[in-house]
Amino acid sequence: MKGEGGLDKRKAYILATVVYEYIATAEPVGSNTLTQKYNLGVSSATVRNEMAELEAGGYLIQPHTSAGRIPSDAGYRTYVDDLMAPEQLGADDRRRIRDDLREASRELDEIIEQASRLLGRLSNNLAFITKPQLDTQSFKHIQLIWLSPHTGVAIVVTSLGVAAQTLFELSIGVDADSLTRLSNALNSRLSNRLLREISDNDVAATVSELGLPDDLRGAVTAALHSARSNESPGVAAAGAQNLLDQPEFHDLRKVRSILRMVEEQKTLYDLVADAIGTESPSVKIGAELGVDEMADLSVVTVPYRFGESAIGMLSILGPRRMPYARLLALASGTAETLSERLSDVK
Repeated sequence: MKGEGGLDKRKAYILATVVYEYIATAEPVGSNTLTQKYNLGVSSATVRNEMAELEAGGYLIQPHTSAGRIPSDAGYRTYVDDLMAPEQLGADDRRRIRDDLREASRELDEIIEQASRLLGRLSNNLAFITKPQLDTQSFKHIQLIWLSPHTGVAIVVTSLGVAAQTLFELSIGVDADSLTRLSNALNSRLSNRLLREISDNDVAATVSELGLPDDLRGAVTAALHSARSNESPGVAAAGAQNLLDQPEFHDLRKVRSILRMVEEQKTLYDLVADAIGTESPSVKIGAELGVDEMADLSVVTVPYRFGESAIGMLSILGPRRMPYARLLALASGTAETLSERLSDVK
């Protein structure tokens, strides 16, 4: 144990043992089981009383009246944060990860796809990797289309295609030629610039130089902001079928619901979006995922690096009853090797 959180030493040890046993067996844990299998140094009755107090404190749940107990979200959280002993990845696993990623081509997407497949196999869960937030989306051109003196459409095209199409209204009327001149001036000034590096001041300066109404500045900046918000990050995922092997998901209706969601890249991305850009591993458990249909799942996330500034996230999604220490070690080892493998990729 690293610590005991808000629990006394005995309760902390019993909680850690219940979590460990439930992860291993997927069966509710009773006091007799703990007494017989683990050297707790107290009677079964004492363990039973302690487990009842842990249940009252919200750390354990009794799924059936006569059954043993299983960890709650709070129990898992206390275990992960305070009780779990960290694991180190073994030499064999490190060698397998290194050799497997070495076989991938030097293409960024292929290496990341290979890493997700490897992690899915090694973890026996669903693995997904957000591709680095590279500054690859650049501005190609904008087209301002005149509809009437007071209305128009702004179409922003980037290196990834049409990124935004917005309708705008103007308080001061303009003619079609003014919109054409502004489009040409913006394209000349901003073409091939990284989209996220284009500032509102760049647009304001162009509008001002042409002597056009300030309303047009607002119309163009709104279109550019919309294009940036539409930038969808890529996600590579593999191993969804591994969920079928978990006893928690023998209900096919539940599995179908989960698989429908994980097929959508945005759903997976949203699970880890708040961790993107951070330097530390994170764990979300059950309800912390914020999706009702995923309340029986947890996700372990570890950052990896591409170059000096780009950071992507490497994640494992599986049942709450996952071996957190093992999967954190596995994800961290894969992230470390992936970062090294990407060091010579452009």
